[in-house]
Amino acid sequence: MGLRTHQVVLIKGDGIGPELVDAAVAVLEAVERSAGGFHLELDLHEAGAELYRRSGYNLGSQSLQAIRQADATMKGPVGLPDVRLPDGTEAGVIGGVLRTGLDTYANVRPIRLLPGVPTPLKAEPGEIDYVIVRENTEGLYLSRGKGIVTDSAVADTMMITRKGTERVARYAFELASGRSGAPADGTRRVTCVDKSNVLASFAFFRRVFDEVGEGYPGIEREYLYADAAAQALVVRPQHFDVLVMENFLGDILSDLGGGTIGGIGLCPSGNIGDDHAYFEPIHGSAPDIAGQDRANPISQVLTLAMMLDHLGERAAARLVGDAVSGALESGRLVIGDGGQPVGGTRAAGETIASVVAELAH
Repeated sequence: MGLRTHQVVLIKGDGIGPELVDAAVAVLEAVERSAGGFHLELDLHEAGAELYRRSGYNLGSQSLQAIRQADATMKGPVGLPDVRLPDGTEAGVIGGVLRTGLDTYANVRPIRLLPGVPTPLKAEPGEIDYVIVRENTEGLYLSRGKGIVTDSAVADTMMITRKGTERVARYAFELASGRSGAPADGTRRVTCVDKSNVLASFAFFRRVFDEVGEGYPGIEREYLYADAAAQALVVRPQHFDVLVMENFLGDILSDLGGGTIGGIGLCPSGNIGDDHAYFEPIHGSAPDIAGQDRANPISQVLTLAMMLDHLGERAAARLVGDAVSGALESGRLVIGDGGQPVGGTRAAGETIASVVAELAH
């Protein structure tokens, strides 16, 4: 029997991105040796701020074509604060290109408290385990580069459509149907987060969410205004299972969730559509610590796990997740002050890779 082979585009990104991706690749190599049966053919491409600085574009047409043809893409964080477009926005970020260009409408952001990680909340591993599903192709961010600008005012428009809301809500309900429910009570639950008390666009989002939810009678539906949700994710995170929301709100609240579990350096994400998917940490490129072997690679390693699961390599995905938890729980991998791994980025990746080998035997 031959190996199951998956074509994967790899983008190392800017700042700490190359260090994180190298650590994740070391873990991948350990998983391929230990689990066997599959292989990822990695096709390296450049994208981001450094490419823009040299060439005037942040993603080449050949790279975009390779991404379209690949089974999946994994990227490190891209963008640098000092590399800007004429309108003042960052020039290196490629999310707008990929999310709309690939129609990856569901931005899936798991928030899970891992063992051995200091957290500002009084919570134990297993008590925080939910997923934010962020609509990824419309909402307020659809106005990126399209705002109306004068010397005296600027207007950005938020667009919410029935199609966009239906499909992201359906994704959230399908995701909840395959989970074990909220940690507090085991209830499969999808929470709609909006500001329908203020804006008609959010009232529309809630109405369409309800219509989709009627097709999932076994899953509880609930509703929270975004400001109330921000408080609840801190005060009672154990209550949540899956949350679905508009693009801008999802961007903000997923970072809040990351703060409750020890920092966004622990948070992976997937951008998933019907035909394409790409995977990345939710945080930025942290140029202030780039090249110093200080960045936390866990977000990138868990991003690898999400991609493996999407590719159907579920045993390998579980092995990666178990290795991260095992390395932390045993104390072999320690997350210190500022969310940085004791011993450095490379050593953290090597530790997780070694635990992979141990768990597989």
